[in-house]
Amino acid sequence: MKEIVKKIKKNLQKKFFTKKVYISETLENLMIIVVSNYFENMSLLERQKNIYKVITGYITDKTIHSVSIKTYTLNEWKKQKNIE
Repeated sequence: MKEIVKKIKKNLQKKFFTKKVYISETLENLMIIVVSNYFENMSLLERQKNIYKVITGYITDKTIHSVSIKTYTLNEWKKQKNIE
């Protein structure tokens, strides 16, 4: 399982040109957070679609059962961190 999580993380980092990818360890209820300026000027729906393009294979083969996705630009992430 950890190898799959590492592979997903690596693919997301590559696709969105960022090291700021956080993924939970369990594939049953996977949580993904990606922080990248790639999402600049994108709607939330467009951002989600881009993430799903990377993980669809894992969903269709039932490796991932459910997923929660959060996406941020770098500025949004900084604001989010200040709120917490």
